Amino acid sequence: MSSSFLLASGSPRRKELLTLLGYQFDIIIPNIEEQQQPEERPQDYVARLSREKAQAGLVLSQVQNPQLSLPVLGADTIVVIDQQVLEKPVDYNDSKRMLQQLSNRKHQVMTAVTVATEQKFKTTTVITDVCFKPLTEAEIQAYWHSGEPCDKAGSYGIQGIGGRFVSRIEGSYHAVMGLPLMETDLLLSDFL
Repeated sequence: MSSSFLLASGSPRRKELLTLLGYQFDIIIPNIEEQQQPEERPQDYVARLSREKAQAGLVLSQVQNPQLSLPVLGADTIVVIDQQVLEKPVDYNDSKRMLQQLSNRKHQVMTAVTVATEQKFKTTTVITDVCFKPLTEAEIQAYWHSGEPCDKAGSYGIQGIGGRFVSRIEGSYHAVMGLPLMETDLLLSDFL
């Protein structure tokens, strides 16, 4: 069966989640600078990144295969606390700072998904509240040494060891993982 769209992401989690939905797709990895603009609200930032990834994926696919025109899905996930975006940690101290900020508090995970063609694009953003239990310094250090937080927004992954820190969520578990299933399925149905 041939692909019905392109996923503009190298994320193994997004690939796994789209496969769960039963879609056939190929992967294309555009290079997008992920930098929040001054005065840009977190929700606007994550939506812009998903849009830029989808549109860059579209351009890249047209360069690589001009006669094939498939919709492109781009997505981005950010972690937000006190209106501050927590990006991927640069080192242990950065990770520790983030996890201490999240400890015993509620934060938001925002995932935006965009599907784009040459004619149109559509973006949807899902916001989930996530509550953390109180974290000890020993837990934070052990978690860092597991390697899991190194490439994760907010320095944790809910689907892995980091799930042990989560006391409650209100919203979409899959959006916290990186791709809200229901919303993505509805979005793709508009394009396929």
